[in-house]
Amino acid sequence: MTILFLMVGLPGAGKTTRARQLAAEHGALRLTPDDWMIPLFGEAEADGKRDVLEGRMLWLALEAVKLGTNVVVDFGCWSRDERSAIRWLVEAEEAHFRLVYLPVDDETQRARIAHRWMTVPEETLPMSEADILHGQAHFEEPDATELEGRRIASPPPGWVGWREWAADRWPTFA
Repeated sequence: MTILFLMVGLPGAGKTTRARQLAAEHGALRLTPDDWMIPLFGEAEADGKRDVLEGRMLWLALEAVKLGTNVVVDFGCWSRDERSAIRWLVEAEEAHFRLVYLPVDDETQRARIAHRWMTVPEETLPMSEADILHGQAHFEEPDATELEGRRIASPPPGWVGWREWAADRWPTFA
């Protein structure tokens, strides 16, 4: 059965390195927004264009899953709602969903970010201390229920379903 691997973690956790390994091991299409943001826009956010790009990548990931192609989605997915929506969408296509969470401690995170900037600046988005702290403050760490894949939470109040929520979160998904 087709698998979609969802990489979850903060910058510097090793998500892209692990995503590359999973793509090679499983013959999977790897979708990493940073690989596109730098060549297209030269920055991480670019006035909301990252959400636009992620929406199309999510759409492409589901199209690939429908065709029987394994996919590695390397978005980071800091929010539980994002992860729940993607899991629901993947399982609605009768594919397997695997959450790959890579925790990272403060010291290791900063060291990896600094190393990446020094060794491959052309592939690296600048990240300030404020950016690191913002990420840490907004990241919702997966709990045991989510990591074990036992159940998908309901969409947030006001949403009919995860597909509708995802179309709002990633405007180009729909």
